[in-house]
Amino acid sequence: MKVIKTGNKTWENRHEIFVENINDMYVLGNADALDALEGYNDSTKGIQDLISKAITTNVPLRALGAGWSWTKIATVQDGIMLDTKPLNTVFDITEGSVSAAYTGTPRHLLFAQSGTGIWELGKYLRTKNQSLKASGASSGQTIAGAMGTGAHGSAFDVGAVQDYVVGIHLITGPDKHIWLERASAPVVSALFIEHLKTELVQDDDLFNAVLISFGSFGIIHGVMIETEDVFLLEAYMQRIPYDDSLRNIMNTLDFSNAHLPGGTERPYHFAVLLNPYDMDKGAYVTTMYKRPFAAGYKPPVDNPNGIGPGDDAPCFIGTITDALPAIVPTLVTKVLGASLTLYEKQFGTLNEIFSNTTLRGKLLSAAVGFPIEFSTRVADLMVSINKSIGPFAGLFSFRYVKQTKATLGFTRFEHTCVMELDAAFSDKTYTFYTKVWKKLEDEQIPFTFHWGKVNELSPERMTAMYGAAVDSWIAARNKLLDADSMRVFTNPILEQWGLNKVIV
Repeated sequence: MKVIKTGNKTWENRHEIFVENINDMYVLGNADALDALEGYNDSTKGIQDLISKAITTNVPLRALGAGWSWTKIATVQDGIMLDTKPLNTVFDITEGSVSAAYTGTPRHLLFAQSGTGIWELGKYLRTKNQSLKASGASSGQTIAGAMGTGAHGSAFDVGAVQDYVVGIHLITGPDKHIWLERASAPVVSALFIEHLKTELVQDDDLFNAVLISFGSFGIIHGVMIETEDVFLLEAYMQRIPYDDSLRNIMNTLDFSNAHLPGGTERPYHFAVLLNPYDMDKGAYVTTMYKRPFAAGYKPPVDNPNGIGPGDDAPCFIGTITDALPAIVPTLVTKVLGASLTLYEKQFGTLNEIFSNTTLRGKLLSAAVGFPIEFSTRVADLMVSINKSIGPFAGLFSFRYVKQTKATLGFTRFEHTCVMELDAAFSDKTYTFYTKVWKKLEDEQIPFTFHWGKVNELSPERMTAMYGAAVDSWIAARNKLLDADSMRVFTNPILEQWGLNKVIV
């Protein structure tokens, strides 16, 4: 494995909202002289060597994806961060590597090294006439990073990125690495295990815990994902009255009386964006319908400001600057009007619709998940809160996601409404967030925080949000890691959240 020591002493996330002091940044890569499998296995050994040295020198270690998170999940103060993006080999899976007990379609299995970008997976799968099942609104994350933080998109009958991961190659220490999958859903054969020179562990509880684990269970070297045949999305964005009809859909995902472009057809994607300063003109509603793939379609077109049909508010909200309260409403409305262009019947593959890998300006983004039946109650609260403690220099958006099996998946409700609060970077925005969380708690609305976005988590809030799942997750970490590895893969944010407990 190639290891390039950059000598960097600081690291800044992609959104430029914090800088972390580190010991060094190593860029990892597969050896050029080896074939794909040999190179992969050589990288396994190389990663184990790095873990061994970290234990010996008592220097913490953390794998970094694309740096897309607003939280310090991927950072390790005064430790070594590992840039995994060059570890991006993908492997097609032969039937001989698939367990006879696997109930899916073997040709839809794909094994990807952890640093592979979502956009890279989409591009590769297109050559096979296949597609990912879902992605986040942006495709700049790595597969391990998107999985480990619960990147969710808005495919409310599909789920988030982690929900189509069916196997994980996890390096837990200097002398151990395992292939982890659910006992209830076997995937790989003994031949596959032999190829990776690893140990098979089939355990639902362990697998569900590792799915969302923020790099604290060791280093995820590769993941097996289930794909599907390529399809098209037929996309629309409209201004629709924020009336009883729309509010009912938001609270129920019942489209039987919907007045949407697809009529009563159930969409693949449904999202509602509210500008609290322009409610009279209605909500911005995005609907996307799944269509069979057919050649000859016209690919999606960005508007004059470079905003495409799959782009969400972070793609443009950073152009709003911290402003005097009196002009915030005008500024937000002006930026929104200039950035978003209503569209209809745009066609594209998942990778073409959700293609964004860039950011425009410095911004903050927070998100909370709650049961869908609270959607309009929360929306009304936000409008009311904004009048009393605002003005909020941003927007309120609502997306919907299927419940996850991940132990600490924040999309944990039967259907989760994810409210995203994207706004200008400022102390005022942080203060607004704090007051919103307090209001939700006062109103006894159950909610969870998006792991990769601005949040204010504590052990008390963790218990309130996840209950016994917290203990289950901690128990799984203690089972998979020995004391030395636990110490190496613990960082300040894990301690802040109370997830670093050692079970004696």
